[in-house]
Order: sequence, then structure tokens, then C-alpha cells
Amino acid sequence: MPYVRGHQAVVHEIHGVRFTAHANSGTGSRQIAAWQGEVPAGTVGVPHTVSHEEVIHVLSGALRFTIDGESADLGAGDTVIVPAGSLFGLDNLGTDTATTWVTTSVGLTATLPDGSTLTPPWAN
Repeated sequence: MPYVRGHQAVVHEIHGVRFTAHANSGTGSRQIAAWQGEVPAGTVGVPHTVSHEEVIHVLSGALRFTIDGESADLGAGDTVIVPAGSLFGLDNLGTDTATTWVTTSVGLTATLPDGSTLTPPWAN
């Protein structure tokens, strides 16, 4: 079914961040994964290398994004495009939870600093 109701979205939490999966293979999307991310205030993210391009749109709050060592502070209405193969991290240095909308290709993986690979269920 091409319609996903809010109550059908599956919530995952890792590294203190909440991922609410709206579109992925589990909801019938064959190519695109999309989710809402909630990043609590004071969160320092775990840098990771992404296998697929990600587009992240900031819905509320402010976040510091770092891609291959270059950082930028973005707020509501701003978008970042994370290239496949880049080392990526995000931090919420503010006092409020920040909310994002993320899209990528189904099949995304993330390689963590210890060399392990995460296959996030919200993107697969």
C-alpha cells in the first residue's frame, strides 16, 4: 500500500537519537528510505562513513554537520547533502531537540569508527 499512516511508522533509537521510519522496504518503498530524526540537546554524534548519498533537511532546532572534516551550523529550513563515501557526523550543541527529515536510497550502511558496519533498519 502506498500510504503510511503516522501510527504505522516504526521508531528506532541509537546513540541517543530517535529515528522514525516512514518509508523503507518494510513499508513498501523499493528505492527510497525516508525518516524523521530527533536529536536531543547536547548530543554529540558518532562520526560514520555512509554508503549512499543522504539528504537531510532541518525541520526545527539547529545542528552542526561535519562532512570530511568541514563543519557547518544549519537551522530550520536548511538542507545538507551528504555524499556517499564521506565521513559524516552531526551534533546538537543547542538547548532544544532538533528535528530532521532524511531521505536516501534503500540499502544504506554506515561504517563506524571501530570498523563495524551498521545496517540501520530505518533505511533498509
